[in-house]
Amino acid sequence: MRIVLAAAALALAALPARADEVTEALQNAITAYEEGDIPYAMEELTYAQSLMTALQAQGLAGFLPEPPAGWTREINSEAGAAMGMMGGGTAAEATYSGDGQSFTITFTADNPMVAAMAGMFSNAAMLTASGAKMIRVGREKFVDQDGQLTAVIDNRILIQANGAGAEVMVPVLETIDFRELSRFGS
Repeated sequence: MRIVLAAAALALAALPARADEVTEALQNAITAYEEGDIPYAMEELTYAQSLMTALQAQGLAGFLPEPPAGWTREINSEAGAAMGMMGGGTAAEATYSGDGQSFTITFTADNPMVAAMAGMFSNAAMLTASGAKMIRVGREKFVDQDGQLTAVIDNRILIQANGAGAEVMVPVLETIDFRELSRFGS
C-alpha cells in the first residue's frame, strides 16, 4: 500500500501546480467516487463534460468565416448552450454586419437531428420538387428556401445562413474550408 501511495504522490508531483478546470473536475469526480459520493461524482463528470463541450464549440467557431472588408463579425459565445436539450452536439454562430445589412451563419455538428436531416438534403430531386432552389458554394450544394441557405457537410455538420440575400451571403460562405470542416472532431 505504501508503494502505491508513494507512486501516486510522485505522479501528482509531476503535474502542474494548478491543473486546468477539466482535469480538476475529473479528479474531483474520481475522488468523490472513491469516497462513495456518487451524486457529487456525477455532478463533476457533467461539469467536466460541459467544459469539454465548450472547448469543442470554440474549435467549431474557428471555422466561421472572417467578415468581408468593411464588415464586422460577432461570434455568439452562447450558441451551443441549448445543444443538450437538442440531443447533444456542438454549435457555433456568428452575425455579420455591414453596408446596412446583417446575416447569421450557424454551424451545428454531431447532433442526431442533423444526421436525420442529412438524407433529405442529399436528395436534390425531392428538395427542388418542394420548391427549394439549389445553389453551389464551391463544391457544396446549399438549399435556398426563402432566403435561408442550408447545407449538410459530411452528413453531420449543418450550415445555415440567413438574414440577407444569397448574393451577399454566398461570397462569405465560399471562404469556408469545407474539407477541413468535414474533419472537425475527427
